[in-house]
Amino acid sequence: MQADNLTDVATAQVAAARAAGSGRSTHTVVGGQGRTLRQAVMALAAGHGLGEHESPKEATLQVLVGRVRLTAGEDAWEGSAGDHLVIPDRRHDLLALEDAAVLLTLVTG
Repeated sequence: MQADNLTDVATAQVAAARAAGSGRSTHTVVGGQGRTLRQAVMALAAGHGLGEHESPKEATLQVLVGRVRLTAGEDAWEGSAGDHLVIPDRRHDLLALEDAAVLLTLVTG
């Protein structure tokens, strides 16, 4: 059995994102070759984002720390710690309104 403390992972990833030139850092919690479920803690330093990209088949986003804005076309959602969202099945982007970490869950297969 694998057990991770997501608060600890989020704290470490936010520190790594602050130090990274890209303003991003990611740690896979579950997933890898041969797995259809993937979960990753993704951290973004304030003002940094992912830019617009295609949506995976099925995905959710849970904000662990900080505040983020998810935009898909004309729709936008702002979330803070504890908020959970089903990511829309269309192009979208994610921006950190302040230093933030999210748990991204998606189906890869």
